[in-house]
Amino acid sequence: MTDNNAKIINQLRALALLTQTEEQIARTRISQARTDAVRRELTQNADNAAARSLEITEQLRAVGGVPDVVTPVVGRLSAGLKATFEQATSVEEALLQDLQLEHQLLDRATYLKVLADTAGEAKVRQLAEKLIDAHKATVEWLTVVLAEEALGGPAALVATPAQRVAGAVARGVNAPVRFWANTVNTAVDTVKHAGEETTDRFSSVSDRAAALTDAVRETLTVGRAASLRRAERIAQREGDEDAAKVAREAREELGDVTADELPIKGYDSMSAGDAVKAIKQLKTPHDINVIIRYEETHKNRANVASAAQTQFAALAKDAVGVTS
Repeated sequence: MTDNNAKIINQLRALALLTQTEEQIARTRISQARTDAVRRELTQNADNAAARSLEITEQLRAVGGVPDVVTPVVGRLSAGLKATFEQATSVEEALLQDLQLEHQLLDRATYLKVLADTAGEAKVRQLAEKLIDAHKATVEWLTVVLAEEALGGPAALVATPAQRVAGAVARGVNAPVRFWANTVNTAVDTVKHAGEETTDRFSSVSDRAAALTDAVRETLTVGRAASLRRAERIAQREGDEDAAKVAREAREELGDVTADELPIKGYDSMSAGDAVKAIKQLKTPHDINVIIRYEETHKNRANVASAAQTQFAALAKDAVGVTS
């Protein structure tokens, strides 16, 4: 066995292991899909990874390598451990780890292609090119999902309950002291001076400041939504625009806005087709986010929500320079 052939075998084995892990991770992500379209895409991605794993194993045999019977077990174990440990991290950190795996797969496939060229292994080269195309597409998709999250969401993937808590804690720890002092504390103090019973109810404003979008949407109750409206009114009356903005943004994340507060006039009475057309004209992440939350809370039309998600993804692609 030549040194080059040994390197090819080693890379094929490594790719088989990593692809097994990739498949299992894709299957765990299916439950986090925000829309049916994303769910179908993730399912297809997992199935494609399984098919690639078989192709890699077959090619490994063809070049004289012996498939490691432990590899599939290790791949599943790696994915299982990743899924377990990532519950202690925010969703963006979990996605960054997914992206790291895809970059490693892409880099190894590129290296394999060069090895195959050097050794004159045409079939190995074809496989490497196929892997490169697949992982480039996945890297791009994950990059866009992360950009959606950075723009304020909602992203194609939703956080698990544990990830929401992890993200809330991280954001709470990193919240600027001045923001806490001048916005949240001022808002609480304002309500107290107004004689409102807000020890528990107004805590939702603090929750919004610390946890931002996902955790608030998951934890606030209908009663808290009412408290947010009251807090917003009091803050506006007292001239505290920052506190009023915090409360309003929290309401928007709950989908608790009136029809006249929506960025699309007459949206509430539009047909699904007209709503989709109007959504395509929205240009800011905030406006699209408000529509998505309202649609999910009040109407729940899958095709409309999917169209809004697609429009949001288009903004995310622009933000990261993806042109496809």
